[in-house]
Formats: sequence, C-alpha cells, structure tokens
Amino acid sequence: MLTTALLVAGLLAAQDTQPIAFVNVNVLPMDRERVLENYTVVVRRGRIESLGPAARTPVPGGALRIDGRGRYLMPGFAEMHGHLPNPDAPNSSFELAETVLLLYVASGVTAVRGMQGHPPALELRRRIARGELLGPRLWVAGPPLSGNSARTPEDGQRLVEEQKAAGYDLLKIQEGLEPQVYQAVVAAARRLGLPFGGHVPNAVGLREVLASGQISVDHLDNYVETLGGPDSADDRRIAELVAATRAAGAWIVPTLALWETFLTGDPDTLARRPELAYVPPQWRANWTQQLAGMRRNNPDVAAGARVAALRRRVLKALADGGARIVFGTDSPQLFSVPGFSIHHEIRAMREAGLTPFQILESGTRRVAEYFGATDDFGVVAPGMRADLVLLNGNPLEDLSRLQGPAGVMVAGRWLPDSEIRLRLERIAARFREP
Repeated sequence: MLTTALLVAGLLAAQDTQPIAFVNVNVLPMDRERVLENYTVVVRRGRIESLGPAARTPVPGGALRIDGRGRYLMPGFAEMHGHLPNPDAPNSSFELAETVLLLYVASGVTAVRGMQGHPPALELRRRIARGELLGPRLWVAGPPLSGNSARTPEDGQRLVEEQKAAGYDLLKIQEGLEPQVYQAVVAAARRLGLPFGGHVPNAVGLREVLASGQISVDHLDNYVETLGGPDSADDRRIAELVAATRAAGAWIVPTLALWETFLTGDPDTLARRPELAYVPPQWRANWTQQLAGMRRNNPDVAAGARVAALRRRVLKALADGGARIVFGTDSPQLFSVPGFSIHHEIRAMREAGLTPFQILESGTRRVAEYFGATDDFGVVAPGMRADLVLLNGNPLEDLSRLQGPAGVMVAGRWLPDSEIRLRLERIAARFREP
C-alpha cells in the first residue's frame, strides 16, 4: 500500500506539470484596496504565470480550468503565531501534526510562523518544502528562551548559537528572562543575524524590548502593564507607546481573540464551537478544565472585560498610528482550533475598529513585508508564489466570506472544497467520541 506521503507527492507532482486557470474570477490582488473583476489567473509550476481580463488572457492548452464566476481570488492567509505539535511528545504523533497542518490549509492558511519550536518541526518544514507533505509554508522558531531554559547570560548565548546551528528561522522570547540574560540573547542574535520575537519578559519591560530591536511583540504583551491597566491608561500614554512602537519598527501580532478567551471566556459556551470536532477529545477536555480553572481563580469577568477593551483600544491606536501589524491567533490552544481560529480573530479585530482591508492585509501583504519577501508572496501578481484562496463572496464587503472557501491552493497545489470537506470529515470521524 502506498503511504500518505507518497500519495500526496504523486498528486502534487501531477499538478506541477499541468497549468491551472481560474477563469472569470474576481481578484483581490491585495497590493491596495481594489477588486479586478472578471479576470483569468494562470498558475504553472507553483507560480502565477499570468493574469488579466478574461476576454484578453488566453488559457493554456490542457489546463485545469476552475470556474471563478461570482467568486473572489485572494492570497492565502498567514498564521503568524501558530504552534506545531511535537510528534515526539507524549500523547502526540506524526499523524496529529499532519492533521494540524491540514486544518490550517482547509481554512485558507497557507503560511505559518511556528512559535513553539522543536527539532521535528524542522523536518516538517523540509518535507512540506519538498512536496512530501501537504501543509502551509513554515517558518520555525526555536524552543522558547525563558527563565527556565536560560538562567544566565552564558546560557542565553549558548542557546542562541545552538538554535542558529540547528537551522531555526528565529528565536522565541518567553517570559522570565532576566535583563542581563535578555541582553546576552540580543547580542548573540544580532551577531549571528537571527531575528528574535515573542513575549516581553516582565523584568525587561516593553520599552527596553522595543529599543533592543525585537522583531515582534506578540499578544500585545506588556502594553496593558506599561499603561498601568484600564484605570490608568489615557490617550496621551497610549500615543507615546504607539510612537515608540512605530519608531522601533517592531511588528505586532495581537492574538486578541485568544486573550479574550483567557480574560472572559465561558468554557461551556466555547465547548460548543463546531470546529472542536477536528481536534482530539483529550484537547477538548484539557481546554475545558484549564479555562474552568481560570474562571475559578479569576471570577471577576467584568475586570477581564475592561482589560480586553483596553487591548482593543491599543490595537486600534497602533493601526491608526502606522504601527506594523501582522495576523496571528496562537493556535492550537484553549479552544483556538488551527485555521478556524482566524475567523474569531478577524471578528475581534473588526470589533476593535480595524477595517476589512487592514485585517486582510495583516494576513497577506504585510506578512510578506515582515519576511522581506514582497517579491515572492502576499499579493496576486505574475511571478508570485501561488498561495491562493478562492472565496464565494467578497471579504471586503463581508469578512465572513472567508469561511468555507471554495478551494485553496498551496504553492500551486489545488484543493477544491469537495476534497477539503472529505478530509475534514475523515478527521472528525477519527476524533469522534464513542
């Protein structure tokens, strides 16, 4: 019997040799806020070969034609704070990691910055790049640098050097680092040319992290604390932090929805999310137990709601002030199911006051800017990597149109909605409790 990897490799190799044409489709190129109506987009060997008005753009002979009438084609989305299960960990497996990768793709997530690194994630990255696994393009952070793993400056320098040698794409900064250890990490990272991003260690503080050149501040970490909380924050102090963030050039990965789950989420309500059918029963049980414990320890939901409101206010100020924002959800954890989590984050960002285009660009073109790869992906244009999502409506008019895509393309590999549904049904059957 052929293995799954061989079957996938055979399918992808076959598609690599056949051009694919989206015909009579409306295109959101994401270079700016506009729609190109009734276009043809031709993909060959993983790249966009051409696009233009359907009446004037030829379809290559033998191409797979995809009817785009009434549909909208845009770049695939990115998850800029995702976690990749470690197949070597207890209660995990390679099959589970492969499932998480598929869940991302099924929702149109074609790129993931993995922020909980481990050696098997590097192999997943390699196998996806070689076409042996179906999954989003991966950038992988190393194992977190925390107060537990790096207790001394020498520890910090050694871990940075080890992670650089192992081939990780960036360093994950975690809580608990002392200032002298953090500075040793920064110095080693700069010397080796390795980006570092993630949390803001409390002992270091937000202003020092911004000044250090940390590439990203995830979860809006330490903004609320620096402002003194909901009762102390005012427009002037928020504006000062916005200016400091913009001057530093740091990228913000908000993860609003997950933190609102931490602050105000009700486990019984969240346990009814339909996408939980696609994760193991043990995850569901652990998430319910974990959040119930949070509510027992922090029963003042009204206080949590004030913090959540301040986080939204800060994000809106950052967006209005020209700070650089990229999309992330911190999935999978605590009812945040890979891929499906983007819709909860989109809703939270919209309620914070960001426009549909600002939200969409944070998951597409802005991600390419973060990686210094605007000539490679993030927009729909000739020569770009063919990471695309075909939608049944215009997300600029209604962001819920991102749900249930008509199909997803990853590096030129096409998955129609019928295949996506079949794969999701198989996952749900495997995780269905007796």
